[in-house]
Amino acid sequence: MPFFFKGRHKTEKKQESLMSGHKSPETNHVTGSVRDSLAENLDVLKEITGNSADIVIRRLKTGADSQIETAVVYIAGITNEKAIHDFLLESIMNAQELMKKESGGEVLEAIAEDAVALGGVNQEKRLDKIVDSLMAGGTVILADGTESAVVTSTKGGEKRSIKEPENQQAFRGSREGFIEALDTNIALIRKIIKNPNLWVEKVNMGSVTKTDVAIMYINGICNKKTVKEVKKRLAGIEIDSILESGYIEQFIEDVTFTTFPTVYHTERPDMVAGNLLEGRIAILVDGTPFVLLVPAVFIQFFQSVEDYYSRFDIATFIRFLRVLIFFISLIAPAIYVGATTFHQEMIPTQLLIVIAAQREIVPFPAVMEALIMEISFEILREAGIRLPKAIGSAVSIVGAIVIGQAAVQAGIVSPAMVIIVAITAISSFATPSFAMAISARLIRFLFILAAATTGFFGIILGLIIMFVHLSSIRSFGVPYMTPFAPFISRNWGDSVVRLPWWTHEKRPELLGNDNKLRQGKHQKPHPPVSSEMKTNQEEGDQNET
Repeated sequence: MPFFFKGRHKTEKKQESLMSGHKSPETNHVTGSVRDSLAENLDVLKEITGNSADIVIRRLKTGADSQIETAVVYIAGITNEKAIHDFLLESIMNAQELMKKESGGEVLEAIAEDAVALGGVNQEKRLDKIVDSLMAGGTVILADGTESAVVTSTKGGEKRSIKEPENQQAFRGSREGFIEALDTNIALIRKIIKNPNLWVEKVNMGSVTKTDVAIMYINGICNKKTVKEVKKRLAGIEIDSILESGYIEQFIEDVTFTTFPTVYHTERPDMVAGNLLEGRIAILVDGTPFVLLVPAVFIQFFQSVEDYYSRFDIATFIRFLRVLIFFISLIAPAIYVGATTFHQEMIPTQLLIVIAAQREIVPFPAVMEALIMEISFEILREAGIRLPKAIGSAVSIVGAIVIGQAAVQAGIVSPAMVIIVAITAISSFATPSFAMAISARLIRFLFILAAATTGFFGIILGLIIMFVHLSSIRSFGVPYMTPFAPFISRNWGDSVVRLPWWTHEKRPELLGNDNKLRQGKHQKPHPPVSSEMKTNQEEGDQNET
């Protein structure tokens, strides 16, 4: 045992020493400058990349009498190889001014200034910068006899086409969704907001993955303090890999120990554009279609993009329905357990007789019934997600029917409990945000246990604790329960209710900056009032006379 702990202590100390600089040991030796020998530079690049098979090296001869050796280096698959061939290689080979140069430095200068028909061309001497550009999809041009290199922007490769988002579908609005390419996602937002005040700042995160992360906001609308706070939190992240926006979400959220999401994520460009216009900040991560939006408030997770495209009365009804559905998915099984266990007098007599007759053969108490059925439905739900789409939905539906029917016939659960759990499961799918829906699924078990111990008193106490907890949460300094706590009457027009667009003269409080107006005054429509109905027939009669 002492030897085991000794070896473990050495391993932990070694890992701490490696992570102290927050860099992987493989990248620590990428230092120094470019050498004046082309062969040595290529050998260094091969050594750094492990002589990987996807590293492509094209050797060319340029300069006077074709005596200067030149090499074009790029990585296959992450670069636009057609652009490299058409605008880089052919330009170098066909450039007449290169044939007059007598040194490698002059050749690279001519390539950077005149020969290359690509954007983002610059000369670089530091080896680590060259390697980073190469790994990011750039192309490096090296020449013999010079201690510098030309780096061009040729990022490309295969990417998924733009399609309708699968997780946030809407019956009205745009059918475009984000993809895994960062530049494409930024372009989708710029297509909607054609304004120079839409600012984008890029940072590189992850000492190993070197993931590109973009911060997007509208200058003059967003709160500058919130922008600084977002930059500060992102700068404080020191990790070797950023594989998805969920990594960043867990590092920048205000409250860690809560099931409720404090950062909103979406894969719809129009949703991001609408939130940017309200004063929020978007965080885009390369390699994922999910964009983070901060700050986030509780009621935001019950809103959908088509609420703003529909009439206000329809949108208000649907929002009320979503909130009701959320509470049904949260406490419906708990209410059944509490009513059948402690408060039978609150159930109508005829219904109580039916429930009692159903439960006569059930050997378990109501709380055990609820837990068994809830866990069974969670298993089916997870299995349906992990299985292929062609059979996932079929397994979920058939499995739920077969298990529910078999459990009732076996006398394990009552038919009423199956109905309650089925309604609860369906209700959890109606919440627009998956993060909020899964929070309700977790808290539901706590409410079931609370109802099993003290009945409705436990449910009411649980709701009070939940709302106190929600009122204490902040998202980048903004109260999570805005506009309910603190109470802001002006923001109620876009909360549970959605008033007509002509009433939204100002942006939400606590989010916008000095520019709070988003539309002119007196925008209410005033059609001409007429007591007579004009028809085409009347107009024709008037024309005849």
